[in-house]
Amino acid sequence: MVKNIKIWYAIVWSALVFPAVIFAQQGQPDVVTNKLQLAKLRAAVEASPDSLNVHMAYTKAIGTESPELEKQYAAWTTKFPKSAIVPYAIGKAYLDEENPKAKPYLLKAVAINPNFTEAWGGLWQDAERWGDSKISQAYLEKAALSNPSNADYAFYYASSFRGADKVKWVQMSLEVAKHFPNHERGAQALYWLAVRSKEVAEKLKYFELLHRSYAPDKFGWSASGMSAYFNVLLWENAEKALELAQEMAQTEKKEKKQWPKLVSQAQVMIKTRTLLSQRKETEALDELKKIQLSKYSELKTRLELLKAQIYDLAGNTRAAYDSLIVVFAKSPSVQIRTAIAGYGNKLSKDSLQTDADIWASLNAIAQVATPFNGLKRYLTPGTASLSDYKGKVILLTYWFPGCGPCRAEFPHFENVVKKFKGNNLEYLGINILSKQNDYVVPFLKGTGYSFTPLEDVRERVKGNLDNHDLAPMNFLIDKEGRLIFSSFSIDGDNEDDLELMIQMLMDSKNAN
Repeated sequence: MVKNIKIWYAIVWSALVFPAVIFAQQGQPDVVTNKLQLAKLRAAVEASPDSLNVHMAYTKAIGTESPELEKQYAAWTTKFPKSAIVPYAIGKAYLDEENPKAKPYLLKAVAINPNFTEAWGGLWQDAERWGDSKISQAYLEKAALSNPSNADYAFYYASSFRGADKVKWVQMSLEVAKHFPNHERGAQALYWLAVRSKEVAEKLKYFELLHRSYAPDKFGWSASGMSAYFNVLLWENAEKALELAQEMAQTEKKEKKQWPKLVSQAQVMIKTRTLLSQRKETEALDELKKIQLSKYSELKTRLELLKAQIYDLAGNTRAAYDSLIVVFAKSPSVQIRTAIAGYGNKLSKDSLQTDADIWASLNAIAQVATPFNGLKRYLTPGTASLSDYKGKVILLTYWFPGCGPCRAEFPHFENVVKKFKGNNLEYLGINILSKQNDYVVPFLKGTGYSFTPLEDVRERVKGNLDNHDLAPMNFLIDKEGRLIFSSFSIDGDNEDDLELMIQMLMDSKNAN
C-alpha cells in the first residue's frame, strides 16, 4: 500500500471523566468542593468581567457539556452588556473544542467591539468549518485590518489568496516577511512560497531568501525550510547541498543529529555523480545504496528513479524495470509509471504486457477491504455499508470539519473526481468526530464538494481500513471490494497520481 504521506493531522482521543463517576467513587465531599470552586470562580468573573483568564478558568472548571454554562453566560451578558469579553469567553470555549455553538457568541462579541481581533479570528476559524469560504475570508480580513501589527492574521490573510489569486498571494506573503522580520510568521510565509512553487528556480529563490532573512537556529520555520531546501539542492547542485548541510550541522542541537546524516547524503550523491561521469555504473549504484531515507521521505521516488537509471546504464534494463514495478505497487505515481513504460519498451513489452506486470505486483499485496456496516448517512435517511457500493471504485477518506489538512486536500480530490463524473466512482467521506455533526451538511452545501458524508462509529472494527484516529487518511478500493491503494495524500503537485490510480481501478480488466 502507499506510504508516502506528506501531511498528517492527528486527533488524540482523551477519556472523558464525568463528575458523576468521580462523585460515586469519592463520595459527597467532592460535590461540595466542586460547588465551592465554581462559586469562587463565578465571583472572580463578576469582579473582573473583562478578564479572559478568569473566564477561561471558569469555563474549564464547569465544562462545555454542563447545561449551566449557557444559562450562566446568558445572565452575565445581561449583567455586563458592554463587555465583549463575556460572550467571547464562552464562544472561545466552544471554538477551542471545534463546537458549532461558538458562532453566535463570537458574533455578539464583535457586535459589542468591532475591533475585537481575536473574535474576528475565531469567526474565521468557525466559518472554515461551516464551509463558507467567502465569509471566512471576510472575517479573516476583519481580523487582519483590526490589528495590522498581528503577524498571525497578516500571514493567514495573505495565505487565503493562494487558490484564487496567486500573484496577490505571493505579493502579500513577501510583505509579511518584510514587515515581520523577527516573527515566525515571516519565516513561515517564505517557507510556503518556496515549498508551493512549482518551478525549481522559484523554489531556490525563496529558499535562499528564507536562509538569508531568518536564521535557522532562531526560527523553526526556517530550520524546516532548510531541510526542504537541501532536498532540492541535492538533485540540482549536490555541492551546494553539501555546503548547506555542513553549515547547518555546526548549529544543530546535538540531540537531533539530522544534518550530519544529510552531509553524508550529499557526499554520496557527489561521488555517485562522479562515478557515473566515469561510466562506473556498478560502483555508482553501490554508492547510491548507502543513502538511507525515512519511510515518508519526499526523495524516495527520485532516488528509486535514479537507481533504475543506473541499472539501465549498466545494461541491466530488466532490473530497472522490475525494481520500479515493486516501487509502483507501494508508491504509485505518474513519474514511476512513465519510467516503467520506457524501460518496458526497451524490453520489447507493449502497454498490455506492462499493465499486466504492474497488476501482478498489485494483486500480490491486494486485500479484501474490511467491510463497514450501518454508518449513518447525513444527506439522506438510513445507513450505508461497504457492500452498497460493490461494482464501483471507491475513494474513501476519513475527515472531520475542523481538520485543516482535510479541507486543504478536498479541492484537489474534487479536481480529479469530476473527471470521472458519470463513471462507476463513489467518493465517500467518513466523519470521525460526531460532536461536529452540525457542521457537516452546511460544509457540504457551502463548498459544493461531491463526496457522500457518513458518520463513523466509535470502536468499530476497521481492519485494513483503519485510520488510527487520524485524518486525513485515504484509501482506494476496486470494483471487487479489494483494497489496492492506501495512506496516500494529494496536493497541487500530484493530482495526476490520484487520477492514474483511479483510472487503473476503472480499467478492471487488468485486475486479478
